[in-house]
Amino acid sequence: MTRPTILPEGPAGASAGRRNMALLIQLRWLAVGGQLATIGIASGPMGIVLPRAPLLAAIMVLIAINFASIALLRRGRAVTNIELTAALLFDVAALGWQLHHSGGLANPFASLFLLQVVIGAILLTPRSSWAIVVAALAALATLRVDPTPLVLPPRYAADPMELYLQGSFVCFLLIAVLLVAFVTRISRNLRDSDAALATSRQRAAEEDHIVRMGLLASGAAHELGTPLSTLSVLIGDWKAAPRLKDDRELQEDLGDMDVAVQRCKAIVSGILMSAGEARGEGPQLTTMRASFNEIVEHTRAVRRPGTVEFNDRFGADVAIVSDPALRQVIGNILDNAAEVSPDWTSITTSRDGDMLVMEIADRGPGFSAEMLENFGQPYRSTKGRPGGGLGLFLLVNVLRKLGGGASVSNRDAGGALVRIFLPISALARGDGETA
Repeated sequence: MTRPTILPEGPAGASAGRRNMALLIQLRWLAVGGQLATIGIASGPMGIVLPRAPLLAAIMVLIAINFASIALLRRGRAVTNIELTAALLFDVAALGWQLHHSGGLANPFASLFLLQVVIGAILLTPRSSWAIVVAALAALATLRVDPTPLVLPPRYAADPMELYLQGSFVCFLLIAVLLVAFVTRISRNLRDSDAALATSRQRAAEEDHIVRMGLLASGAAHELGTPLSTLSVLIGDWKAAPRLKDDRELQEDLGDMDVAVQRCKAIVSGILMSAGEARGEGPQLTTMRASFNEIVEHTRAVRRPGTVEFNDRFGADVAIVSDPALRQVIGNILDNAAEVSPDWTSITTSRDGDMLVMEIADRGPGFSAEMLENFGQPYRSTKGRPGGGLGLFLLVNVLRKLGGGASVSNRDAGGALVRIFLPISALARGDGETA
């Protein structure tokens, strides 16, 4: 079963600092591997005498920095610019230390400072980027002070410039490959951030729309409350009037009118709850199964007998806090299904790990391609009525506030299918499961 995609909070599911730190960790592992390979090749096949102890000590420091950075990411908080700057400064110091013990400025790999300067310019604030530039210049200046010269074997000592040119070519190739990989990854992160920002803006617009709907519903409730209450009182008076008590047909009509008025009052109250916060007014302690049964019985009471099919596959019951807003938006979906498919509506509840799964199916015309593509957006309706299409919009937003989601599709046998996914913990009372 496919669950809906629920975007985490924040740009692309994480802060930019965390993504940048993860990228630095990957580059540092590449640097550690490259340095080990370089030491092995230079001191092995090439026969160059290297002071392995200080060089390997710098590599151990880089490994320790990586493990510290991984521990920082696992703490789950955002990575600051200061922490990124400190990590890059350690990298500059480690490179300077290694170059000092391997020829100083005569080592062609001194150009690797440029890579760190570029990385700092991309990842850090302008002030921190200049700090990396200053640190790299300071390291280069320090390399002029009594560096450890390389002891070259006779075949390289005769023409050291040839070895320097070969090393420069390898260094250029290394910088070019790492920069392309790095900038490509940064560009992908930026695209992810832009997409997440667009999603956040859309969500903000939708939530602003809900606020405006709430204000409209509140005004409508105030305007409709008084006439509905007046009608309810008048109907009660007519039903109790002595001259009308004996008119059976009129009493039945008055009873139907009373039910209709009460239904209108309930709809107004439900709209108020749906347009407001997910934890609406009047939550009650109940169980998951009792809440299901209440929704099903209410649906069956207003439909023709035998047209509502209920399949309870939830399993062990769970104590929950009943949510009026959630009941209302589910009721809206059931009303829509019954409107397009009056002869059959199916409700199936099940459990997928810690998620409640509810499926509402009908035998109507199904969703159009436009509806499937724009699922969850307001005023997208197959009924063609002005102001229609708010049922699924409210459902998505109420579920999202509770940490859940929804998806829609068309059934192979014909009709529409709405799947609702909701973490049980969002409704659970906390007392555990009941038999």
